[in-house]
Amino acid sequence: MTVTVLSIIIAVFVLASGLFVLRAVPGLRTYFRLRGDRLITCPESHTAEAVQVAAGEAALGTFFNEPTLQLKQCSRWPERENCGQDCLQQIEADSQNCLVWNIVSKWYEGKSCVFCRKSIGTLQQWDHAPALLGPDFKTTEWKEVRPEKLPQIFATHQPVCWNCHVSETFRRLHPELVTDRPSEIAHRV
Repeated sequence: MTVTVLSIIIAVFVLASGLFVLRAVPGLRTYFRLRGDRLITCPESHTAEAVQVAAGEAALGTFFNEPTLQLKQCSRWPERENCGQDCLQQIEADSQNCLVWNIVSKWYEGKSCVFCRKSIGTLQQWDHAPALLGPDFKTTEWKEVRPEKLPQIFATHQPVCWNCHVSETFRRLHPELVTDRPSEIAHRV
């Protein structure tokens, strides 16, 4: 009799574990799909704004079969924190095209560094971030720009690779340590 009780307990445990995994996978998928900064057009102000979805809460809602989507953070908060969050419809409609990382990746796609002319290439999360050359001829990493300002910045700035960004920053901060030498081509002429 104890063997059958033990078998039943093990079977119930295995079944419960299987059901848990079946419920957890969609929740995890929801979490990874909704995390990260996003750019939306605020329905109230009609301006680009940066938001973060409460991805953890959405994942838990999916786990309990009660999906809820709400904002965790918005660039218009705390002044407009009690808005209707109508911008969530944009995220529900296309969560990947409003992700800041994807917007930045698309902007750099096919572009070359304004200094060395090397292709920027496909952006990777773990690589050094490329930079932007502003009208003031200063370079800035795109990650240092507030996400809601990126559309304006992309219209006025040029792409810069990481290596040239580091070189130009050093040149700007320590001009006394930089020696400009003519290129080899100039010596041959």
